[in-house]
Amino acid sequence: MKAHCQCGSLTADISGEGTGVLCHCKACQRRTGSPFGMMIYYTVDQVSVSGEAAEYTRIADSGDELTHGFCPTCGTPLWLTTAKHPGGIGIAVGAHEGHDSAPPARSVFEDCRHPWVDMSAAESHFARGRDGR
Repeated sequence: MKAHCQCGSLTADISGEGTGVLCHCKACQRRTGSPFGMMIYYTVDQVSVSGEAAEYTRIADSGDELTHGFCPTCGTPLWLTTAKHPGGIGIAVGAHEGHDSAPPARSVFEDCRHPWVDMSAAESHFARGRDGR
């Protein structure tokens, strides 16, 4: 499986299955320009990223450090890592080739969810982060 930015200069080769997480926090809304951000999380050994990436590190609403990787040419956010899950990497669902991603397994920070967003497909729901922060 592959994922890539709009211009194609930042790519990810992915093997195996991941877990979809949909985040409604305001920071993800700003990062994506949409009412939520959705990443599919893999273990780092399942993903090989190629190309130059710019990075932005911030403290997430959970209180943990979060680093976003994006294409410095077209600005597409492609991946993120978090100190909370050091062996994992999230790849933006919109960057994956194809349109057959599974629905999110978890929906987090639902207290920031836009009221018209229907999350009935998610298996787990959290008002804040998974651990309640």
